[in-house]
Amino acid sequence: MRRFRRWLDNNRIQVEPLYGPLIQKALVGWVGKRVSVALDTSMLWNTYCLIRLSVIYRGRAVPLGWRVLKHGSATVSLEMYKELLDEAKTRLPFASEVVFLADRGFADTQLMSQLRQLGWHFRIRIKSNVWMHPSHLAAFQVGEIELQPGHMRCWQGVWMTDKRFGPVHLAVARPLGSDEYWYVISDEAAGLKTVEEYGLRFDIAENFLDDKSNGFQLESSLIRSAQALERLCLVLAITTLYLVSVGTSVVKQGKRRLVDPHWFRGSSYLKMGWHWVHYALNKGYELFTTAYLSSDPDPEPAMASKKQDEKRRQSRFVFAYQEAA
Repeated sequence: MRRFRRWLDNNRIQVEPLYGPLIQKALVGWVGKRVSVALDTSMLWNTYCLIRLSVIYRGRAVPLGWRVLKHGSATVSLEMYKELLDEAKTRLPFASEVVFLADRGFADTQLMSQLRQLGWHFRIRIKSNVWMHPSHLAAFQVGEIELQPGHMRCWQGVWMTDKRFGPVHLAVARPLGSDEYWYVISDEAAGLKTVEEYGLRFDIAENFLDDKSNGFQLESSLIRSAQALERLCLVLAITTLYLVSVGTSVVKQGKRRLVDPHWFRGSSYLKMGWHWVHYALNKGYELFTTAYLSSDPDPEPAMASKKQDEKRRQSRFVFAYQEAA
């Protein structure tokens, strides 16, 4: 433990040069494919802010890059993570179509400008007090829009805020069974696909949960150094990448039920990889030695039960929506 702690405190160990080539190789099969990446933050002991950019993958998220700052808030400025986006650009596959997903804390026109420079699409949720300026209609705040549950409306080619940033496209939706509204800004024409793609952002929350109470118990580390936490997150990222890759291989080889005995898949790819490592060590089998994330569609999406799966497959929104000019 002392040796590992000295490793964590070694300032000569740089995170990005070690992890970058690994995730780059794991994503080699995504050349020319559409890749969704999500940015979010997570607080540690209300003292450190973990900023993470992840690749959305089969119901979970795999870390692409991160920063740990001694910062008492989950709200961060573009300057704190701009370099993270630039690094990710070099690690994502050539000619891939990147879709950036983020919540209201990242509703920043400067960020949107940066994403356009990177050549990335974006789906970013905004707050209800943001002003929109259509070409031929009066300006309005998005919070003034009222919808029935399950309905949505779209505005194409509008400008946002008093800075008149744009043109952008706005999708406003109210999920079924919810009083909450989604106000989503997109660089592409807004429609049902816009809010469906934005919904993939929630998968990064599962990634943070795996880091904490559902897996690696990060908050039990007792480490109080931003630099040491960044290196510890390197260990967790490599482990996550490897275990998800193992889980992918287990399913591909038809061995899922050795580690997930349900008739349908009930565990995440990370948990299946975790269980396979224990299984292989107990049986004396050779471990998988590669890390690869297949670009193929998930052959067996996870579901807790058939009833919940049927409910999940139903769209949150009515397909027939009103489109404003």
